[in-house]
Amino acid sequence: MSLDRSDVEQIAHLARLQIDATDIDSYGQSLNSILGLVDQMQATNTDGVEPLAHPLDAVQRLRADVVTEPNQRDALQAVAPATEEGLFLVPKVIE
Repeated sequence: MSLDRSDVEQIAHLARLQIDATDIDSYGQSLNSILGLVDQMQATNTDGVEPLAHPLDAVQRLRADVVTEPNQRDALQAVAPATEEGLFLVPKVIE
């Protein structure tokens, strides 16, 4: 697929980009290079290749899900102006 001048102008219009008339040809060459690379990648046989979530076979090390601090909710809510059923009550700010 090759883009001509009118295609580049249409793409720029859809993307709400203002491109100088003198730069349209260079943008067209760049976009054609990108599309050529995409064509090359699509021509590659990927049968039997599983998609990757990450290019490296890395495993995320996770810490143990252990409580490290005591529950201080009652002490913190004791100084709050308004609470109800363990929740802080605040003034309504959005109608």
